[in-house]
Amino acid sequence: MIYTLTRSKRKTVAITIRDGNIEVRAPNRMPKRDIEKFITEKEKWILKNINLQRQRANQRVSFSLNYGDSVICRGTPRVITAKSGDYVSYDDECFFIPADLTPDEIKYACVQIYKIIAKLVLLEKTYEFAKLYPVKPATVKVNSAKARWGSCSANRNINYSWRLIMADDDVIDYVVVHELSHMMELNHGDYFWKIVEEVLPDYRERKIRLKELQRRLSTEEWE
Repeated sequence: MIYTLTRSKRKTVAITIRDGNIEVRAPNRMPKRDIEKFITEKEKWILKNINLQRQRANQRVSFSLNYGDSVICRGTPRVITAKSGDYVSYDDECFFIPADLTPDEIKYACVQIYKIIAKLVLLEKTYEFAKLYPVKPATVKVNSAKARWGSCSANRNINYSWRLIMADDDVIDYVVVHELSHMMELNHGDYFWKIVEEVLPDYRERKIRLKELQRRLSTEEWE
């Protein structure tokens, strides 16, 4: 089995599958034979995850949108509806986009709507929840990040991925509170989760639902 090995001061072995490639991280002094033994023991898990990633990659390639399809926004299905004119709009039921667009153009138009809604909703939610904290965010922005739902820097600059607007409102609230709590504690230690729990006692359940959305989006190619 071909893999990339990275050694460091870590104490245990870890295996990561990225784009079908196997990455192994191991302690500096761990014998090669022990690493090989560990990989052999995990062979079924490795092959299962490689196949799963390939299936998701194929689904992403074939992902397409057309008029009449539904997309989710704030956890609610919105129907893609053709309209006259050359601008986009939306309401609680539909994404209205210009008629006669190609599937790629339809997808692009939907992304523009998502970004508009995300900026409005995420900024409003952030400043509302920020009232519960002794410090305030310096800036709040929406970007196109794929690997993170949100981030908070040491300077209290908060960023969100526009994709977060697909989640249910209470799941969005979890990410907002998560990032605001990083203004108080940058790492994910016990103190950090205590801050989150004080605001959202049920954050664990919301976190699980966020992972469900993440799995769904792993089969959809948006940008």
